[in-house]
Amino acid sequence: MNAMLRLQYFPDLWKISEIIMIYKAGKPANEKTSYRPISLLPTISKLFEKILLDRIMPYLVERKIIPDHQFGFRRQHGTIEQVHRVCEYIRSTLEQKEYCSAAFLDVQQAFDRVWHKGLLCKIKENLPHTLFTILKSYLTDRLSYVRESEECSTLLEIKAGVPQGSILGPILYVVYTADLPVTPGTMLATFADDRAILACHSNPDVASSKLQEALNRIHSWLERWRIKASAAKSVHVTFTLRTGNCPSVTLGNNTLPQSNCVRYLGIHLDQRLTWRQHINAKKEEISLKHNNLYWMLSRNSKLSLDNKLLIYKTVIKPIWMYGIQLWGSASDSNINILQRQENKILRTMANVPWFVRNSELHEHLRIGTVKDEIRSAAVTYRKKLTIHPNELARQLTINKYTVRLKRHHIMEHIH
Repeated sequence: MNAMLRLQYFPDLWKISEIIMIYKAGKPANEKTSYRPISLLPTISKLFEKILLDRIMPYLVERKIIPDHQFGFRRQHGTIEQVHRVCEYIRSTLEQKEYCSAAFLDVQQAFDRVWHKGLLCKIKENLPHTLFTILKSYLTDRLSYVRESEECSTLLEIKAGVPQGSILGPILYVVYTADLPVTPGTMLATFADDRAILACHSNPDVASSKLQEALNRIHSWLERWRIKASAAKSVHVTFTLRTGNCPSVTLGNNTLPQSNCVRYLGIHLDQRLTWRQHINAKKEEISLKHNNLYWMLSRNSKLSLDNKLLIYKTVIKPIWMYGIQLWGSASDSNINILQRQENKILRTMANVPWFVRNSELHEHLRIGTVKDEIRSAAVTYRKKLTIHPNELARQLTINKYTVRLKRHHIMEHIH
């Protein structure tokens, strides 16, 4: 490995990836779209990539190559902080009784279609020549083959994309998309290949006009760097407390479909940010998972209560815990939807009689209520934001406007 760094050469044998096909349950077995390809790389190759990444990151940090609005594949950056940025922007719009015109873009096969020449051009501009040379050797002349049982296909050349299943692939994609244009008067939120662009104004026409200007610049950038975004799978949402929606916007020559709700990084955002649709979606997901595990969690199950609780805490509870730092600001009526769901599951697992109070049940099982979890998550989340390395995340702890709406804010639970 020291010789590789000195010679700036990546061995050809380490650049061959083995692809296995994972069948998607319920799909036709004779169609190629029914299988999910998984790329396997040599373990020693990934070990060297880890070493190389440790040498690349200081340059990326020192030269501020990765923009602050990019929260993907960065240490101490998560999806919750990025969704929180979007929610704060929307909440500010609702407080001012304005219109927020937002576009959530879907990029097709983002990691598989990275243009190698374009990526190498950006690496050469931003990193030292020694790193550029070995990364060029790392990206070029890569091969792959498909293995099914004992049969293997011929070797096929990989002409585009960052290596799947690699250590360097995600950070190389972030470098490739680091110069995504930011338009004044709009907010840009990116997490890997997920992009959200928001613009607000008291006039819905002006809000969409500002958003359209940003989309035009992004579309030109996408075409220049050979990245394809699907307008049909993208979503345009108007967040407002007022009547009516913002005018439609386009990406290229295609109009983005409008919707009253969008799923962004696993969290459902409705027009008025009430969290009702997100909580209902989680309720259905919990019910489905509980039904699948009912044979182990039912009253007649021979499994011990401790093991039942272990299954609940590791499989079911994380479903509704995700994003609690954000949807914890929902109204009591919405939060009680999940509380009733949890009470029902716990009563079934513990096989308690009907006259036992839910409060006694939670105390006996040593499981906090949903509101207890919200308060605990709020305290931990606040501490994390105050020492966050990204200035955009630290600004989330500052109240920049007068609260007019009769709604909770997640930070209020700290007090």
